Amino acid sequence: MKKRSLFLTFLLMVTVGLLAACGSSESSGEGEGDSGSSEGEGTTDFKVAMVTDVGGVDDKSFNQSAWEGLKALGSEEGLTEGEGFTYLQSQDESDYKTNLNQLIKRDYNLVFGIGYKLHDAIEEVAGQQSDKQFAIVDDVVEQDNVASIMFEEQQGSFLVGVAAAMKSESGKVGFIGGMESPLITKFEVGFVAGVKSVNPDAEVDVQYAGAFDQPATGKSIASTMYSSGVDVIYHASGATGNGAFAEAKDRKKNDPSENIYMIGVDRDQHEEGEVPGEDTNITLTSMVKRVDVAVQDVSKQAMDGEFPGGEVLQFGLDDEAISVATTNEEAYTDEIASKVDEWKEKIKNDELTVPKTQDELQEYVSSL
Repeated sequence: MKKRSLFLTFLLMVTVGLLAACGSSESSGEGEGDSGSSEGEGTTDFKVAMVTDVGGVDDKSFNQSAWEGLKALGSEEGLTEGEGFTYLQSQDESDYKTNLNQLIKRDYNLVFGIGYKLHDAIEEVAGQQSDKQFAIVDDVVEQDNVASIMFEEQQGSFLVGVAAAMKSESGKVGFIGGMESPLITKFEVGFVAGVKSVNPDAEVDVQYAGAFDQPATGKSIASTMYSSGVDVIYHASGATGNGAFAEAKDRKKNDPSENIYMIGVDRDQHEEGEVPGEDTNITLTSMVKRVDVAVQDVSKQAMDGEFPGGEVLQFGLDDEAISVATTNEEAYTDEIASKVDEWKEKIKNDELTVPKTQDELQEYVSSL
């Protein structure tokens, strides 16, 4: 697997002003970025677009991060939103292929499928459109006109597991997954391994919502977990996790003394943890996965005639593509930060290989 040296360069291009996702939702079930101008007029004929999974472009997580990457590219390259770069939003899985084909008919040069659930649609459409370029995030499509973008999610999940174990007072923490898959398993087992590395006796309650777009389910699962004594929950569930955040904030609002936290995913979800009307925040930290910069990186390569078609691009701690948010300085103490950094160095120095399957997790835990 090939690591991209350009990644760190593009990391510097992303600015705070680009962190708000925008767009409109159409009644047909497809969403598209509003037409408008970026900074300056378009300077290239290159056109790039993305198709979201069912979580939506404003999921405050995975899809939103990818859209931020395209917006950053548009600002940097003078592309016009709605023409030079855009997105289509999928309301259900039947929209994936339709949205991809629609963007191809509109002559977009490069089209991203955001999430492993678009694998089959990307594989089929890319096979039919060999003169077009495609990219998929979090899965591999073995075709010459498809770039596959992968991340070492288990590494960041391990580190937030360390933080969760140190913060927990009950010795019980939780993990909420969207849908069971090899990808989300990497989040789960990395987290459990991190927790157990700090406290081998800790209990980890693992539950799956069965969807990435069901905040009500996420809220219900979080309620059950907190009621059972869990005091820190890590989610890898897209928009479903918004419900878990809502439950934590409701509880903190009703009882400010309750010691409960959430751990965000993909983006720094610190803002999601702000309790309305209170000077407190329930986001302990977040496992930050720079989908935005990876999308911008691959787009820039395509613009420069260096599209990495047929390659699997692997991003992790070494590329600073995976990190742990430190925004909540009150909750994420210096002691926690120091311990997380210790484990981070072990991973980067190859002293520790973080498990990413259930079998590897069992082997790791048994060695503690």
